[in-house]
Amino acid sequence: MRLLRKILLLLGACLNMSCRYQTNALDIPLDVEQLPTITEQSPTSLVAFPFEESFPVKCEATGNPGPEFRWTKNGQDFDPDQDPRLITLDDSGTFIIPNNGNLTEFQGNYRCFATNKLGTAMSEEIEFIVPNVPKFPKENIDPIEVMEGQSVILECNPPKGIPPLQIYWMTIGLKHIEQDERVSVGLNGNLYFSNAIETDSRRDYCCFAAFPRIRTIVQKTAMSVVVKSNKLMKDSGSGSGRGYANSLLERKPRLLTPTGMESHTYLVKGKDLQLECIAEGFPTPTVEWDKTGFKKLPEKAVVESHGKMLTIEMVNEEDEGKYTCKAKNPHGEIVHSFHVTVEEPPEFEIEPQSQLGTIGSDVVIKCVVKGNPQPSVTWRVNGQPLNEVPASNRKILKDGTISIHNANPENSAVYQCEATNRHGTILANANIMIMNIQPLILTENNLQYMAVEGKGVVMHCKVFSSPIASITWSKDDSANAVEGERFSVHKNGSLEIHNVMKEDMGEYSCFAQNTEGKVVIAATLEVKDPTRIVDPPRNLRVSVGTTIQFSCRAEFDPSFGDDFEILWKKDGMTFNGSENARYILDDGVLEIINVSFGDQGFYFCVARTPVDQDMAVAQLSVVDVPDPPEDVFLSEHNGSSVKVQWIPGDDHNSSITEFVIEFEESQHEPGAWKEMKRVPGNHRYTFLKLHGHADYRFRVSAISEVGRGLPSQATERYKTPALAPDKNPENIKIEGHLPHEMDINWEPLSPIEHNGPGLEYKVSYRRQGTGEDWVEHMVKRHLFVVKNTPTFVLYEIKIQARNHAGWGPDPKIITGYSGEDFPSAAPEDVAVEVNNTMVKVRWEHVHKDKLNGHLGGYRVSLWRLRSLLDSKKTHGDKHTSTFSGERNHAVITGLRPFSEYSLIVMAFNSRGNGPGSHPVSFKTPEGVPGQPAAFSVSNIQKHKVTLTWSSPVDANGVLIGYILQYQLINDTEELGPLMTVNISADSNKLHLQDLEALSKYKFYLRCCTRVGCGPAASEERTTVPEARKSGSRFPSRKTTVSPVANATLSSIAVLNISTSVSHNFANISWIPGTEQTESELYVAFMNNREGNWKISDALNSSKTFHIIEGLEPGTEYTVRLMTKSWVDNSSIFEDVIRTRVKGLASIHGGISNQGWFIGLMCAIALLTLTVLIACFVNRNKGGKYSVKEKEDLHPDLESQGINDDTFCEYSDNDEKPLKSCQHSSNGDLKGGDCGDSMVDYGDEDTHFNEDGSFIGEYSGRKERVSMEIKGNNQSTA
Repeated sequence: MRLLRKILLLLGACLNMSCRYQTNALDIPLDVEQLPTITEQSPTSLVAFPFEESFPVKCEATGNPGPEFRWTKNGQDFDPDQDPRLITLDDSGTFIIPNNGNLTEFQGNYRCFATNKLGTAMSEEIEFIVPNVPKFPKENIDPIEVMEGQSVILECNPPKGIPPLQIYWMTIGLKHIEQDERVSVGLNGNLYFSNAIETDSRRDYCCFAAFPRIRTIVQKTAMSVVVKSNKLMKDSGSGSGRGYANSLLERKPRLLTPTGMESHTYLVKGKDLQLECIAEGFPTPTVEWDKTGFKKLPEKAVVESHGKMLTIEMVNEEDEGKYTCKAKNPHGEIVHSFHVTVEEPPEFEIEPQSQLGTIGSDVVIKCVVKGNPQPSVTWRVNGQPLNEVPASNRKILKDGTISIHNANPENSAVYQCEATNRHGTILANANIMIMNIQPLILTENNLQYMAVEGKGVVMHCKVFSSPIASITWSKDDSANAVEGERFSVHKNGSLEIHNVMKEDMGEYSCFAQNTEGKVVIAATLEVKDPTRIVDPPRNLRVSVGTTIQFSCRAEFDPSFGDDFEILWKKDGMTFNGSENARYILDDGVLEIINVSFGDQGFYFCVARTPVDQDMAVAQLSVVDVPDPPEDVFLSEHNGSSVKVQWIPGDDHNSSITEFVIEFEESQHEPGAWKEMKRVPGNHRYTFLKLHGHADYRFRVSAISEVGRGLPSQATERYKTPALAPDKNPENIKIEGHLPHEMDINWEPLSPIEHNGPGLEYKVSYRRQGTGEDWVEHMVKRHLFVVKNTPTFVLYEIKIQARNHAGWGPDPKIITGYSGEDFPSAAPEDVAVEVNNTMVKVRWEHVHKDKLNGHLGGYRVSLWRLRSLLDSKKTHGDKHTSTFSGERNHAVITGLRPFSEYSLIVMAFNSRGNGPGSHPVSFKTPEGVPGQPAAFSVSNIQKHKVTLTWSSPVDANGVLIGYILQYQLINDTEELGPLMTVNISADSNKLHLQDLEALSKYKFYLRCCTRVGCGPAASEERTTVPEARKSGSRFPSRKTTVSPVANATLSSIAVLNISTSVSHNFANISWIPGTEQTESELYVAFMNNREGNWKISDALNSSKTFHIIEGLEPGTEYTVRLMTKSWVDNSSIFEDVIRTRVKGLASIHGGISNQGWFIGLMCAIALLTLTVLIACFVNRNKGGKYSVKEKEDLHPDLESQGINDDTFCEYSDNDEKPLKSCQHSSNGDLKGGDCGDSMVDYGDEDTHFNEDGSFIGEYSGRKERVSMEIKGNNQSTA
């Protein structure tokens, strides 16, 4: 606080000094004649420090005409130009005194005068001080000898120098002399000892005087002090001698400084008051201070130097008064009074003001000064005493005021008012100008102003005139002045427009007029749209190390173009994007890479144009996981508990929500840290419950919403003594795996829970409700088996832990049953209720005495005995549904219609199933049939087709017939009428006539029972232009002839194009025309799912067919016959085919009755006969011949390809065809070789849903039956 007050005092002094240098000048343009004005001068005290190179003595002034300068020194004229040692400046009164070693010649008081034809201004006196280098005189100082207990004064008598002065008492080794209640350094620099002791004896007491302003420290000759001990006090053995010595040494206080009873102190306001009282005596006196008339010292008063100095900083009038110091010890006291008077240097209360007056006006110049003592005031005119410059119209009033009546230009002058007392002098210049002049507008003409709509603008019109001119503003050459609430004309002539509108845009004129004339200037105002931030940056709260973006978008007047900019600021600094690579500026976006904690703060977006700006601010908060807690330590160790304390680390702007305390135990799991406890984030300690016989250490980590911080440093280790177990085993399980045993197992105590060595368990058990004693066993494992128990009997069990230190707590008693056995009885009164393909089963519960354990539930086992279409019963697959819990009914769904079933019900427990109930048989009613097993369209002619089909795999009842529906589906949105044909149940073929030629039809076939008709099988076919020959080798598919077919067919003579398909190949065939010529054909095909065309090599048109191999079963293809080797719309034939599903036989019969196939087979048979004859001949000759090797060396590629795809053999397995499938010439199967017998259902259990459904239970059998029908279809074509 004291330092702050000193700084404020110095600052105030500097400000006062600078004001004294300023002159109260008129604001007159330099173009106009005017009096000189002092604008700058040196301070009133100018010290020539020896380390400075030169010393400028400044005096600068303005005026019109330009002033001339002259100086006085000590009241005598002084011309710097006449001394070649001085440096003068042109058009300036300043001269420079070089530091050439002869500065003392220039020491004195200087005053500057600036004069032109109108008058003279003068400066304050400037004292140029040349300090001497302070030195202590060389002297021989005799040693000072004193008796122990006497006072000592070592005089410093420092030399004079530039203040401030600082005194230090030290030894030759520069060790400070310590000060206390007994030893003090006075304000005068002397060293005082209130009473001497032997240790004060030394030969090197040195006084050092420091002068900081001239950077000088001087040392006085060392002084010697010898303190002699009092022999009487130390050596006298008599009590009278000691008393005599004490009476000489012990005495009442006496002041060493100040002297006398009172003194007077004068100081200037604002200085520091220092009063001291240093007293001698024995014992050492103490000093007390008070102020007369006050109960206590002022608050500003500070007692220092062990009570011997009173200091009051920056005193004022309130600090005046009488201060008293009182020095006392047990033998008496002494008092001194200080009469403190606070005085002031001169200060202007009313400073004379420069004035501009018109001719004939009255002028009054006031100068009122205060100070203590009251200053004397002297008036001057142009630097001369007022009485030496008479004027008839000027007089001095009683209060010192100067009055000029009916002033004229001759009264124009510089008046000086100078006030002086013993504390200083002040001077003020007042320029009095008497003139009449027409207005002079100082503001530049035709200035352009820009303003923002809605804001304010000021247009200037600074005028100088005498007398004062009236100023008006008009707009756009209007004769009327602007007016309204939004327009204001200030005293300085400026026009201010508030809340600017677009309509304010235009040209303005400023008129200045007085008695001497009228002048005008023009100004232009442009009104701009305001700059406005429309998308300000948002506050961000991010994790350290991330990259963030502040976005700022603004709207501004488009006329500014490139003069608009967006700046980003933080902490008063503007980002420029180049100082730090982590900050990227781009079109209003500030991106900060790898954010750190130093980046957090407030970011300002400034959208700026030349006339306005808008600002928005956003805060960036950087968060991170908390720092590790610090100073984690343990206290209050209590064997089984300990207190852990910590100091939280920095939370990094995210409040700590909880602390996690972890432990590591070195005996059982060394190095493994585990969580022990969590406490809220406002806790700083917690108590931990510990296990015995363990060696712990702990650490703490903090958690905030950002995450979990790193753990603290680990504490010192704490080893607990062995204790009895504090818990018993948990999770005890009672199980009975065998009828006459009971297994007891439990979760063992972890090693750290042993609490000490020698852990074992006491297992106790007894039958509940019998009153038997507990049977006890001590075991070390966590499993015990009780033998020879009754079946399913309730027991009470308890388990207690023990170690060498004692028993654990009393255990809890739990109950459990001994081993279970199979249920011994079956459910009775089993009844069923059939509803279509669902059956509801009911039964009576098995009595609990017969369960022999906990009831698990009931199981229902079901067999399908036969279809009601078949009189022979078979024992099909068993399907078992489980229903948990105590229930007496169940629902089973998913049964097959028109079938006979049998079921049984049984109870079960954890041991297994009990006996089954008596079987119950039931039948399901008829249902709708499935789709026909096969359905195809063949023998497609111009107006008729042949439809063939086979019976459904699942008839689900007695078939009563078929329903055939068909309709036209040509490639238009309209469909033809749906035609229906009823067919008897014993038919499997239909010749459908009266169809339209070259038309596309869709056929639907459904099977029907008495319940209804099943889903339809469908096929699509297109009739041909004219009938094809019968006996086609492949089943016919859809045939389409393109519009260009006639022209192309006539050119290549190809007729009757058709396609036939199998499961993995297709045959396209044609008949060469009668006018056949040699030409090339190409076959192209495309998988309609994939959309990629494949084209064959060139084919000769004389060839009658082409086989497309490698097709996927059950896939739709588009086939084209073309005369070009690329795919376009010029094909002569196009067909959409679908390959068969693999293994599905054609109902048209095998390929064995196709003409080309018969011929091929004959050729193969003839070749085989030839080979056999050759083998026979070779064998008779004694040689060996391998038919297999011969065939491998010369394979018949065409035969091989056909045999691989024969229609004769079918199989469930793609790799193994059924070799027993042989066809007779009429297509019938031989001896049932190809018939696939019913396979017994597997014995797998199927878990039912709650309603007993077993969807898909017959899927395996359906596949096999399907294969059986497919084989039959082959033989009935």
